[in-house]
Amino acid sequence: MHRLSVLILGPNSFISTIDELKTYLKFNPSTDRSDFKHDLILYHEGALKDKKNNEFIMNSNSLKVCASNGKKIAENSDAFLELPCTLREINSVIESVAARKKFSINSSIKIKNYLLDKNERKLFKDDTYIILTEKEVQLLDLFLNKSKPISKDKILSSVWNYSSDADTHTVETHIYRLRKKINEKFSDDNFILNDKKGYSL
Repeated sequence: MHRLSVLILGPNSFISTIDELKTYLKFNPSTDRSDFKHDLILYHEGALKDKKNNEFIMNSNSLKVCASNGKKIAENSDAFLELPCTLREINSVIESVAARKKFSINSSIKIKNYLLDKNERKLFKDDTYIILTEKEVQLLDLFLNKSKPISKDKILSSVWNYSSDADTHTVETHIYRLRKKINEKFSDDNFILNDKKGYSL
């Protein structure tokens, strides 16, 4: 399992405290700003008083956790760590923020000119979307994982767990409905393609 790399920014007292806890942390703390491989930034509110640190934090696309004595979450941070805190709280906040980000990435998938949100079961194009059924999401997931056309039998066994000799029009019906939804909302009749070998995106 990947151990998170966390960039630590703040006053020397904050940095040295984190360094002392290093053995007990569930992530790898670092103070090297030039290392662009960090997953997250944990910064003390005091870091914002330093112009270079402030600019670095504001311009970074990394996840950010602000450690502060106050209760107000910094506008540019993803989470807040109230000081003083326990070792468990530090680990918990860092893991929680990383998990939320991972969940978000895994749930949003780019398909052609669209964005599929698997959690919300919505297919977006710009500010417009359609709501999908669970089977439609599974169908799109299956198509995304295969670079070649997928046969009706393969779709039946993968999405519906039916055997290939089952006499059913389930695949055709679902694909017809999905195509219709997409065409009516987005005027796109080439979203799902099919030929002799099967269906594809």
